[in-house]
Amino acid sequence: MKIISTKEILLYFTFLLSITLFAQNKSDRELILIDKDWRFSLGHLYDTQKDFGHAEGYFSYLAKTGFGDGPAAPGFDDRAWRKLDLPHDWAVEQSFSEKASFSHGFKTAGKGFPEKSIGWYRKKITIAQSDQGKIISLKFDGVFRNSKVFFNGHFLGTEESGYNGFEYDVTAYVNYGGENTIVVRADASMEEGWFYEGAGIYRHVYLQKTNPLYVIQNGTYVTSEIKNDTAEVTAEVTIENKGNYKGNIEIVQTIFDASGKDISNTVENAAAPDFYKTAKYTSKIKVRNPLLWDLDTPNLYRLLTEIKQEGKVIDSYETNFGIRTIKFDPENGFFLNGKSVKLKGTNNHQDHAGIGTALPDELQYYRIKKLKEMGSNAYRCSHNPPTPELLDACDKLGMLVIDETRLMGINDYHLNDLKRLIERDRNHPSIFCWSVGNEEWNIEGGIVGERITNIMQGFSKSIDPTRPVTVGISSGFKSGISSVVEIMGYNYIGNGDIDAHRNEFKNQPGMGTEEGSTFATRGIYFTDDAKHYQSAYDKKPRPTFYSIEEGWKFYASRPYLAGMFIWTGFDYRGEPTPYGWPSVTSYFGMMDVCGFPKDNVFYLKSWWKNEPVLHLLPHWNWSGMEGKEIDVWAYSNCDEVELFLNKKSLGKKKMEQYGHLEWKVKYEPGTLEAIGYKNGKKILTEVQKTTGNPETIKLSLDQESPSKATVSVITVEVMDKNGLHVSTANNEITFSIKGGKILGVGNGDPTSLEKDQFLDDINLVPITNFEEKKNVSGDNANQSALNDEKDWKEAFKDRDYKNQASAYIYRGRFELKNNLQSNIVDFFYKKIGANESVFVNGNLINASTDDPQKYHLDKAVLKEGTNVISIRASPLQKIKDWDVMNTDPGIIRIITPSQPWKRKLFNGYAQIIIQKGENENAAEVILSASAKGLRAGNSLKLN
Repeated sequence: MKIISTKEILLYFTFLLSITLFAQNKSDRELILIDKDWRFSLGHLYDTQKDFGHAEGYFSYLAKTGFGDGPAAPGFDDRAWRKLDLPHDWAVEQSFSEKASFSHGFKTAGKGFPEKSIGWYRKKITIAQSDQGKIISLKFDGVFRNSKVFFNGHFLGTEESGYNGFEYDVTAYVNYGGENTIVVRADASMEEGWFYEGAGIYRHVYLQKTNPLYVIQNGTYVTSEIKNDTAEVTAEVTIENKGNYKGNIEIVQTIFDASGKDISNTVENAAAPDFYKTAKYTSKIKVRNPLLWDLDTPNLYRLLTEIKQEGKVIDSYETNFGIRTIKFDPENGFFLNGKSVKLKGTNNHQDHAGIGTALPDELQYYRIKKLKEMGSNAYRCSHNPPTPELLDACDKLGMLVIDETRLMGINDYHLNDLKRLIERDRNHPSIFCWSVGNEEWNIEGGIVGERITNIMQGFSKSIDPTRPVTVGISSGFKSGISSVVEIMGYNYIGNGDIDAHRNEFKNQPGMGTEEGSTFATRGIYFTDDAKHYQSAYDKKPRPTFYSIEEGWKFYASRPYLAGMFIWTGFDYRGEPTPYGWPSVTSYFGMMDVCGFPKDNVFYLKSWWKNEPVLHLLPHWNWSGMEGKEIDVWAYSNCDEVELFLNKKSLGKKKMEQYGHLEWKVKYEPGTLEAIGYKNGKKILTEVQKTTGNPETIKLSLDQESPSKATVSVITVEVMDKNGLHVSTANNEITFSIKGGKILGVGNGDPTSLEKDQFLDDINLVPITNFEEKKNVSGDNANQSALNDEKDWKEAFKDRDYKNQASAYIYRGRFELKNNLQSNIVDFFYKKIGANESVFVNGNLINASTDDPQKYHLDKAVLKEGTNVISIRASPLQKIKDWDVMNTDPGIIRIITPSQPWKRKLFNGYAQIIIQKGENENAAEVILSASAKGLRAGNSLKLN
């Protein structure tokens, strides 16, 4: 046992004193987004050599503090690694393979691909000397999955789930005033779900700096009670003391409205918690004539929590919240602010075309906006905690949310995940229900499921008593979970008798947590199993399942059911039911993976929104089918719709509530026109015209992104000579961009095996058969010494570091395959000596001007197959006997430039997601598009 010296004790208390003094003189926290400028490389699941030697050290990072090795070591050379920004999903970058996972969309990553299942991330940051005395922490919103995080070689911890946010305190490990290294190893070999989940750091990362006495992560809880014209807001705050301060503090709670006006505040006097302890404090604040958060007027307030000591602010913490009331009634459904609201919901996973799960914040907004346009007012997070920015978008746009944990259970793994979910999200006014499970078939109908639900439900209530709890159930609605869950979640009408269950449990409110599950391919109107195309007409997907129309009629006609959540709002990668390979995305969505609407969107819009709607399907390009009958449908909320073909009436029909209209029409080219009537008056007209051949490309900017957005969604289509959209076009479009970058491309085709991203291919090639011999002549240019086969031996083997030669010649080999003319080849040297000279195939190579240990290898000195690299250097000397000398000469990096960005249109549309410059002085962004046989020079300028 080590005896602590007096000097060490004094140093420790000096450190605590510095923390206390800092707390008395500094204010405000910093939360710094550190998504930029990371280094990335794939590792290997079980081959430690291919995993950069990680976990090979005699003392591992689990055995001794600070012993992170391989890429986890601060001094690891990552210069050859790819440079990128977060969020990042490496799975979406991979190719497709029939051998890959069905559930993950057949991407060659993760399970079954050990060389694509581990991802390493490294970033260097500088932390100022003036930050000493602060609490420094790293905050991750989510890493998929099983992440290990290191800081300056110190192992911080593991987070198994890819959906949990987590935080690590690194205060004791910081190199103040110097460079610090963050390392993350993500292991995506194991799937948590049965749907596409991506891989890597796909959510934001932050560096946080606070005073030692501070509000903890997710440390506020805001609730409200409305009485007459006043809302009494209860603001609970949890404070931790990581300093040595003891004494009184003031907790100031101030509420601001959306304009930033201070409308109410309160001050509480309290005692600070003890060292490394937390304490909760509660304040009551009145808001007169509150503006309620509602679907159409999503009013938000901001709570500023300040901790003061002797009149000085030592920490501040902001919380957005809303004031509203929610209630479920077993007879009359759901009420928001005392008004009956039928839930018009969708289920959704978290991926998007072209970018996988690594969604920029603007895309969260884009997707919620698309659902709102359809008339949806509710969103179920299927089946995992969402990214925080999705909930922010729902708060701002007025979208109710069911927030769902990943897995049912009663132990720390399950309940801790649930606790973190609720504590992180409970201030979002959009969330009206917690879901603690989904389709747990093994336990749904029995006593085990009942017990688990009772525990999880009670546990949820202990953290947030203001919201009810639900479970999505699909294996029968009679016993087990169904008999005890607070809000019954019915997954599919065909799985049980909902009316019978309701009659047995009349005090239990219910809603359809999953319904519909209809198959449809956007723009396709004849099912073709050979091509894996499903007709977009709304039909029963299976005998026991209901179509979208059937499902909505069922729930809309039953007041006791709060509403329904359709499976799904958007298509998603994986689960390509009813097919398999080569289908790679689902067919369930009301919109495809890009957000382009399928026809069912307009059925829902007709009955989910109050504005007049008239939509006609299909398109009217049916060359070769002249005289054959085509099914023509109209989705509308008009009283009547009359159909015309080339100005000839085909009849006027009355619209049934929650229904649609159909005609059989013999095809002839021309104009199909529908006229909608309300109270006998013509109010809407919709046409489908036969178009000519594609002639021009049209690029259009989606205008629904937030102001000052750096990411934009561009719709790509082609037009005929008359400027009409060609709905059957499948041209391949090539893109280029100036002043910005392309993040991803998509088209909504569930069978497309095209690349989502066009990135340079980086291949790291090791130097093998590394040998050495003493350099007698000392002549750098002595070619005979390089070629002489005598006296070579394995490099560094049995080296006597006390009796080294004055210089050594080393040589090794590396292999090059194809594309020598276009590839960019560089040698990243790692010091094995001093005053080195580098030769490749006998040619002296000069070091780069920007990096003296980087050598660009021109194609003139390289050859296909085996290449020989030689290094002459004076040996490094050991200062201490236990010094570990570097024996790795470095790595060869081969960059194969990517092809131009391109994508085929699918039934008339494609999508491209671009990122503009992130500062006001960024260059103008110009996106250009071209295609063989189409008019050239199409471009779009973005300011």
